[in-house]
Amino acid sequence: MSSWPDTRLLDLLGIEVPIIQAPMAGATTPAMVIAANEAGALGSLPAATLSIEQLREALTSIRQASQRPINVNFFCHQPPQADEARDRRWKDLLEPYYRELGADFDAPTPVSNRAPFNDAACEVVEAFRPEVVSFHFGLPEKALLDRVKATGAKVLSSATTVEEAVWLEQHGCDAIIAMGIEAGGHRGMFLSDDLNSQIGLMALLPQIVDAVSVPVIAAGGIGDARGIVAALALGACAVQIGTAYLFTPEATVSASHYRALRHAQASETALTNLFTGRPARGIVNRVMRELGAINPAAPAFPGAGGALMPLKAKDEAGFANLWAGQAFGLGRELPARQLTESLASQALKRLSR
Repeated sequence: MSSWPDTRLLDLLGIEVPIIQAPMAGATTPAMVIAANEAGALGSLPAATLSIEQLREALTSIRQASQRPINVNFFCHQPPQADEARDRRWKDLLEPYYRELGADFDAPTPVSNRAPFNDAACEVVEAFRPEVVSFHFGLPEKALLDRVKATGAKVLSSATTVEEAVWLEQHGCDAIIAMGIEAGGHRGMFLSDDLNSQIGLMALLPQIVDAVSVPVIAAGGIGDARGIVAALALGACAVQIGTAYLFTPEATVSASHYRALRHAQASETALTNLFTGRPARGIVNRVMRELGAINPAAPAFPGAGGALMPLKAKDEAGFANLWAGQAFGLGRELPARQLTESLASQALKRLSR
């Protein structure tokens, strides 16, 4: 649309409105991706928690329903070295909860896993040829990235600092997602693990825009048309919106997550490493309050979640992650396609004033 102030990303990705529906592992469904696509946005499928067969099935259903461009998102972390002593200390810290809730402390600890991008995942990309492939926690090794780019896919990744944005451009990203600290879910940080270096979107976005030549996508704390217009005014070519889509019927969220999104106070989110071992923003619950949202005892990503699984089964509200960004209070009950169309049309109205 010529009405948008900067169409570089629209032209690059072949989409009509400058909105990317964020890939949210566990909550995003093929139906959500299709709905966002049909509204002219870029629908995004998260692959981190899917098996290769599940990924193939999801992409097949999306391709059968829509021929519009899609984004497939992968994590590209390095699996940690085994550390049984740390795992044991973490489970021991949780033992009082096991006893209270009647969970079997002596049973083998379940495995919590997030699959990094690898050869098998790359083969799926080569088979389905999604128009966009995005990464979290940096980029995969060059050989894999070269194979992705050889399919014709445009490559995106998240930057939480200016330094990360510059690194991503230097290593082949076609566009960069500027991820403010307001964003829900896992921080995309990969050059540093210092949370004190993480800043808000309003400060981060214009600095990244000035530092790179590729299009920049704004993410974090954007929940309505006002946020879209503000991001565009700061130099973004588009926005990535996640939490707002958790309110759509296409999202799969637990009953506890559903209630928290609708009834928690706007100030009740925090960054926590308890659920996976990496900082991620969610609505504060019992385990975050009592153990501290950031606890050094938590095993390295993605291993922290295993010991919490039996507790989650007993008390989901108290021990499950309730991912949400700081703007969750702006959420509205709308189908995903209608939400996308409404966000775009309202943003255009504001831009035309």
